[in-house]
Amino acid sequence: MTFASKIVQWQKHHGRHDLPWQNTRDAYKIWLSEIMLQQTQVVTVKTYYDKFLTRFPTVIDLAQASQDDVLALWAGLGYYSRARNLHHCAQTVAGDWGGAFPQLPEQLQTLKGIGASTAAAIAVFAYGYPAPILDGNVKRIMCRYFGVDAPANAATDKVLWQIAEREIQHLDARKADDLRAYTQGLMDLGASLCSRRQPDCEACPLRTECYAYQHQLTEQLPRAKVPTKVLAMTMDL
Repeated sequence: MTFASKIVQWQKHHGRHDLPWQNTRDAYKIWLSEIMLQQTQVVTVKTYYDKFLTRFPTVIDLAQASQDDVLALWAGLGYYSRARNLHHCAQTVAGDWGGAFPQLPEQLQTLKGIGASTAAAIAVFAYGYPAPILDGNVKRIMCRYFGVDAPANAATDKVLWQIAEREIQHLDARKADDLRAYTQGLMDLGASLCSRRQPDCEACPLRTECYAYQHQLTEQLPRAKVPTKVLAMTMDL
């Protein structure tokens, strides 16, 4: 069984299925949840997510609102650049895309505040497009499972993206439900069992072939970023 198929099977039986932004194919609602979930806990996002949809039920409603209204509703979530980008993005979708989010990840990435992983998540959940995600949780899972023992930097990210792109190809692109289960499963596993500290390896569906588990490196992987000063001193030597 492949890495991807293990994730799919686990998610369907043990993953999260009751979050308010699940079981929808509305790209607006999925995008809103993805932006809110950046650096914010699910329990906090739930309340704000419902408030936003009540006040701005469509991307057109959000686009037509004033930035002050958007920021006021965002108050308490922090990282306010997300709210400003959210408003700008909504206006672009309304004005340049006829009120419908584009379907391809590369098109989604042209919108303000949407990076590669967020674009992939929207493409998968809204449109069933086979795009790999690579947020912090996924990086941790892949570093541990595939034994990517290297400092966090651009070169390591490139390797992880290559792995992510390779692994999603093991799924049948025609089976959108599996693509969604795989993507959600990575998020769920990273948020629950494969946590940064004290991961619950005994309950993890990946442990039998996990490099970090087999080599007692779960607390060490993924490696931290090497501080600039330390890196400079090493180069001087």
